[in-house]
Amino acid sequence: MSGEDPLRSVLLIGGAGFLGLHLIQQFYHHKPNTKIHVFDIRPLPEKLSKYFTFDREQVEFHQGDLTKEEDILKAIERSKCDVIIHSASPIHGMGQAIYEKVNVVGTKTLIKVAKQAQVKALVYTSSAGVIFNGQDVMNGNETWPYPEVHMDGYNETKAIAETAVMESNSSDFKTVCLRPAGIFGPGDRQLVPGLRAAAKLGQSKFQVGDNNNLFDWTYVGNVADSHILAADKILDAKTSSEVEGQTFFITNDCPTYFWTLARTVWKADGHIVDRNIVLSRPVALVAGYLSQFFSNLLNKEAGLTPFRVRVTCAYRYHDITRAKEILGYEPAVDLETGIKHTLDWIYETHED
Repeated sequence: MSGEDPLRSVLLIGGAGFLGLHLIQQFYHHKPNTKIHVFDIRPLPEKLSKYFTFDREQVEFHQGDLTKEEDILKAIERSKCDVIIHSASPIHGMGQAIYEKVNVVGTKTLIKVAKQAQVKALVYTSSAGVIFNGQDVMNGNETWPYPEVHMDGYNETKAIAETAVMESNSSDFKTVCLRPAGIFGPGDRQLVPGLRAAAKLGQSKFQVGDNNNLFDWTYVGNVADSHILAADKILDAKTSSEVEGQTFFITNDCPTYFWTLARTVWKADGHIVDRNIVLSRPVALVAGYLSQFFSNLLNKEAGLTPFRVRVTCAYRYHDITRAKEILGYEPAVDLETGIKHTLDWIYETHED
């Protein structure tokens, strides 16, 4: 982009989280003239991994609650931000109430305050799962509608928030939603750590489904890159009309068989089995219902649930042509390298 960069200041909502730290990292190294501000309910980690090489002194932190208008307004006024990137969200597997509070109430509160404060643009981190209801998604693109019923509270509330963001788009307040699929990388405390924990429990020999279903995973640094591209495009008068009010799927553009990533992680971690015990989808569903029933009786978390079976056995891959053509997005880190970075981070930080 020639001339003065219109992205002088960015406010990262949820900037102390998993994706948030990578957003700081990518902005710091690729947008040196952009002042980075972070808004989060929790402070930045005291100790950072080698994968985060930004200067903490160059990042201004604002602590606050996303559902409190006064907290958001204070951060916006102090940051004088040109664009807000909203990646704050509870992780998968939590209760409906927390999803409603953060994803719905928090996002709507942010929109209200940002518009009143005359912020130019908002980039929202949605989810590829907003179009998923347990049925196969093959080459899903942005024309696919939301399902009538979502399978889980996370994606249900993401869809509600995404709709609110899109409906708030105007000539004075431009918005765009990004839909990443299967995010993993350094700082991930769900996907790869969960796979490692399963292997330690001897569960790596089990396979749910026939493993013919292709699945999208996305390295977190690539997701962060897509947010920078979206922020640049939406502020540029030459390209904003192509971006504002739109949604974009973001993946590594490399669908793989579902269990491939798991076995790559297990192999790198030294867990290799001679043969797999395959549970067909119908058998696994029955086992999932039984597991859930007895776990509820014992007030424990079920290891296998019908939801997890449906996710594991479904085709879920997406067409990112629009992200490539309009945002100029290309995944810079491939899946194998991404897995290596993730495992390096785990070994470095002793996250077990």
